[in-house]
Amino acid sequence: MRGFSRYAAGTALAILLVATAFPFWWALVASVSPEATLFERPSLWPREIVLEHYRALFDVRDFWIPIRNSLVVAGTTTVFCVVVGAFAAYAIARLRFRGKALILGFILAVTMFPQISIVSPLYLLLRTLGLINSYPGLVLPYLTFAMPLTVWLLVTFFRQLPGDLEEAALVDGASRWQAFTKVMLPLAAPGVATTGILTFIYSWNEFLFALSFTLGPERQTVPVAIALFRGQYQVPWGQIMAAAIVATFPVAALVLAFQRRIVQGLTAGAVKG
Repeated sequence: MRGFSRYAAGTALAILLVATAFPFWWALVASVSPEATLFERPSLWPREIVLEHYRALFDVRDFWIPIRNSLVVAGTTTVFCVVVGAFAAYAIARLRFRGKALILGFILAVTMFPQISIVSPLYLLLRTLGLINSYPGLVLPYLTFAMPLTVWLLVTFFRQLPGDLEEAALVDGASRWQAFTKVMLPLAAPGVATTGILTFIYSWNEFLFALSFTLGPERQTVPVAIALFRGQYQVPWGQIMAAAIVATFPVAALVLAFQRRIVQGLTAGAVKG
């Protein structure tokens, strides 16, 4: 019975792995295959490897510009959210003051708002401030959804930390600032790293705000640029797949670089210490 359970678990894991990896594999195959073979003789293995789609991506479409825009916007949003969110989450999780439950409820309520419901008022506000088609005009709307997510996640991590270490630091003469920066923040590093990566991924993949608040290719992010590849009479699937591979690389590299921190952060609190 135990052997059958292991076999069933292994089979389910293999099916899940194939289902997860297949879209990425097909995008990779399509990005190095001639355009005609994608419809006439589709194959799971490239019969002929060509790099024309990647050359067109950077030589004709200047795909470096959307990548730069996404890196600037997502990176700025992530840094701001993690820095400010860490202070806010620590205050909510570790300090005693009235209205903490109300603040957390408001944060959760903000995350439940559909983006489309605030696009129009945000557009009018950004147009009045002269921020349409600019980096601040993207970062500020991103913060409306990324900051509540950051605070909510970090509150959970800070609550799981043992309070004895913080109390010992305060008894030894440390200030509240020193207890936060030298004791609690290093202990919460896995959670902070995990939250930062999730915020970066959200900002990197965001589409609606980026489409609504940009007017030209000079400020378009990667998702918007890929969506606008489609022409009037033709869809360049090879270039779209190549762009998808290129767009996935920074996120994949970030996750691989911090995979240990991510695992530590996701498993924090699973077992009470």
